[in-house]
Amino acid sequence: MVFKRPTIAVDAMGGDYAPDEIVAGAIQAITRLDVKVLLVGDEKQIESSIKKHGNVDTSLLEIVPAQEAIAMKEEPLVAIRRKPKASINVAMNLVKQQQAQAVVSAGHSGAAMASALLRLGRLKGIDRPAIGAVFPTIIPNKSVIVLDVGANVDCRPKYLEQFALMGTIYSKYVLGNAKPKLGLLNIGEEASKGNDLALQTHRLLESNPQIPFVGNAEGRDVLSGEFDIIVCDGFVGNILLKFAEAVGEVMLQIMKEELPQGWRGKLGTALLKPNLSNIKQRIDHAEHGGGLLFGVAGVCIISHGSSKAPSIFNAIRQAKEAIDNRVLERIKAYNEKIVTDAEDIAEKAVS
Repeated sequence: MVFKRPTIAVDAMGGDYAPDEIVAGAIQAITRLDVKVLLVGDEKQIESSIKKHGNVDTSLLEIVPAQEAIAMKEEPLVAIRRKPKASINVAMNLVKQQQAQAVVSAGHSGAAMASALLRLGRLKGIDRPAIGAVFPTIIPNKSVIVLDVGANVDCRPKYLEQFALMGTIYSKYVLGNAKPKLGLLNIGEEASKGNDLALQTHRLLESNPQIPFVGNAEGRDVLSGEFDIIVCDGFVGNILLKFAEAVGEVMLQIMKEELPQGWRGKLGTALLKPNLSNIKQRIDHAEHGGGLLFGVAGVCIISHGSSKAPSIFNAIRQAKEAIDNRVLERIKAYNEKIVTDAEDIAEKAVS
């Protein structure tokens, strides 16, 4: 199917504030981005949410009915099998059937991952998918992508090597780093530091010429701007992600509390408004949308369950960037070449 513009399926029933905030974010997206959005979920609820926005042009919005939704308390694999017509499953099927190019969901992250794996499948050469999250750094206009931040609690060294390859492609073609630097999250800079996973992974990354590995990165290095890609297992990555989000929220709250009160405070706030807006944009996790699920045969953005309209807008923007920069195709082609080369080497060795 030929798409006139990026077409993104959005799970309208996923998240704490669905469908109102999801719909609001989708309307922002069709207004500010050149995209078409398919809102998947309960027709009546979605239509009611759209009506709250008055006479907004909804020609680039389309409602795709879904009879069920998966609750956060449900066991993901059981739920997606028991509810084939759940909104996340219908959204994934739209990508599988080439009616959409990406999925955005703020619902049950485990269900989104399970649905993506079952309906879209893994890319050739990828053993486990990984969630990549973009973090701000202390350097203006510079970000770092960290993966995995939650898809895999337990990892093998080869998984992290694959994460590194996928992260490198994203850093180059989406974040615009011509010569990215990749670090392995560890407890020290020395190659001899860390647990068995870290030691084995270090050797793999160091010996792979396709990976721009520059050494271990300690926790304090993640936001330093010294690295463009940080690789770790999903257990550590998820803790890092949640901690970074909390720090951002605390900083924003402290700023609000410490601004002077009264007319002086209002005057000062008015003068500082552009600066405060820039600070919020850099540290507020809502500004980054969500995490890209790397390694599945489709573009999938997993947003926070607490996402409101700005976060959904940014998640759709992320999906558009991944589509425009052909991230999926680049990872697919790269991994297929690796697999083919490995098979050729094995065949020559046997013969």
